[in-house]
Amino acid sequence: MKNNIIYFLLLSTMLWACKKNDMMPYSSTDNVYLRYLDKDGNQDTTTLSYSFAYNPSLAQDTLWIPIVVTGPRVSRNRQFNLAVVDSLTTAIQRTHYEPLKASYTLPADSATLRIPLILKNTDESLANKSVTLGLRTVSGGDFAGNMPLALRTKKYIFSNRLEKPAWWMYWGQLGDYGRIKHQLFLIGSGTVDLVDLSKPNAYMEIPRSLYYIDNFRIFLKDPGTWIAKNPAKGYVLVKKSGSDDYEFYSEAAPTKRFTLKYFAQVNGYFFIDESGKQIII
Repeated sequence: MKNNIIYFLLLSTMLWACKKNDMMPYSSTDNVYLRYLDKDGNQDTTTLSYSFAYNPSLAQDTLWIPIVVTGPRVSRNRQFNLAVVDSLTTAIQRTHYEPLKASYTLPADSATLRIPLILKNTDESLANKSVTLGLRTVSGGDFAGNMPLALRTKKYIFSNRLEKPAWWMYWGQLGDYGRIKHQLFLIGSGTVDLVDLSKPNAYMEIPRSLYYIDNFRIFLKDPGTWIAKNPAKGYVLVKKSGSDDYEFYSEAAPTKRFTLKYFAQVNGYFFIDESGKQIII
């Protein structure tokens, strides 16, 4: 009998403790981390690459950083911090990217948020080199920094340079590869790539690719007419002082200019590549 009474008292104490626990508010410290996913839906911790060369008229562009919160949602705004990781960064603040805010606000009843990272395309040296920027969520505001570094950190590498794409070798009409030629192709062809003829069923895309090559050829021969037909793209031709040559550039990114040089021998104009040669296809 005595054992039964002791057992009853212990059970009552446990039930009371559980009930009290259920009534206590959630008080654990939450975390924020960067939620980048790969094609299989797993956390992607690799470096993110970006090139302004595919959008040469942009003076700046915005990458959206996906933020996720651990723990339950709460009915009030909360603050969290994002910091630059110096050991992962070669980019210069205000030259290559806009400064981060002192803190960011997660709206009430939210568990996710996207915050802007503004990259800048005003440094001409980005045409010849890449810079890096490392970001990390850190302890501060309403959140701790207890998650693994790999989940809280992202490295970005960006430039304004192009590399020879795999498909270029299959289209002899384009001639030898050059970065300036590639940049002009992106502006005047109407596409960012041609079909890779090593791929299955590539033959079905040949007419489309030939169409874009012809667009590029027409653009190179008469960029003035192309500008007149595409005013929304914002490009201009401006004659160089004391010369018969012109400069072709986007009004949105006036520091990135292409030379259109006059050749009296043929009474014609040609774009000039990085080696000083005429661009002809």
